[in-house]
Amino acid sequence: MRKKVGIVGAGNVGATLALFAVNSGLADVVLYDIVEGMPQGKALDILQNTAVLGIEASITGTNSLDDLAGSDIVVITAGLARKPGMRRKDLLMANADIVGGIVNKLAPQCPQAIYIVVTNPMDVMAYLTLALSGVDRKRVIGMGGILDSSRFKTFISMELGVSPRDIETLVLGGHGLYMVPLVRFTTVKGIPLSKWLSQEKIEALVQRTREGGAEIVSLLKTGSAYYAPAQSTFEMIKAIILDEKRLLPCSVYLDGEYGVKDVFNGVPVVLGKQGVEKIVEVELTDEERAAFANSTEEVKSMIQILREEGKI
Repeated sequence: MRKKVGIVGAGNVGATLALFAVNSGLADVVLYDIVEGMPQGKALDILQNTAVLGIEASITGTNSLDDLAGSDIVVITAGLARKPGMRRKDLLMANADIVGGIVNKLAPQCPQAIYIVVTNPMDVMAYLTLALSGVDRKRVIGMGGILDSSRFKTFISMELGVSPRDIETLVLGGHGLYMVPLVRFTTVKGIPLSKWLSQEKIEALVQRTREGGAEIVSLLKTGSAYYAPAQSTFEMIKAIILDEKRLLPCSVYLDGEYGVKDVFNGVPVVLGKQGVEKIVEVELTDEERAAFANSTEEVKSMIQILREEGKI
């Protein structure tokens, strides 16, 4: 029997994810948005695409969160994008209200759900989702590390002219400028990246990875990335539904791991049918640990703002 995946937000990321999920044949999808007609129209378009492919999975568009009841996986993509002149705190508060309202409504109706959080600031919104849903920490996962790792792989592939399939890398930390790409663990067919590129070139690729989302925004002029974020999120869904036990970088609640507590941050985890089945701790250098600590403090500072504003 196919799993039920509820996707909250039918914008570019949510709708593209819905397409990937339905076309995989692994899940029946319910696509929700507050804009009347939009999720219904996109769902009908995706459904017609399944007729071309001969796929049996179904998709429904809706303006009622009640239709997501009983979802096995809930993906939260809804939220505002930062606009010119908008302060970080304004965006944080606005999206906390949106995500908080969604979680408060869905938690009683989806008691067994695993939540995947995409809305930015993602690590903080994942923390809010866990706090309001009351579920076990292994069932709330933030998407970010897979996307950041894919960007790092892409830039390395472009620089070296090799297939990204042969590149392995690992990115820790928050999703944004405070991410921590682990160059020591980055290899091309097992050969360390330092054997291929100079330190200066590697640092340039790391910085480009940190600014990967902003680069796409600047090129698009309006809007932001959605194909790679949707594909990254689908990899998480697939790992859960198929119980693949994939080792993937995801944002999860840390309770002593990596020396930090009561915060979400990106680390390697084993993802399977239970959600986060294991948090993998790797030895960090002093420099890497300091960078990870900076990333953690950035997330904690925003969580503190939510506490002060009574959102948690």
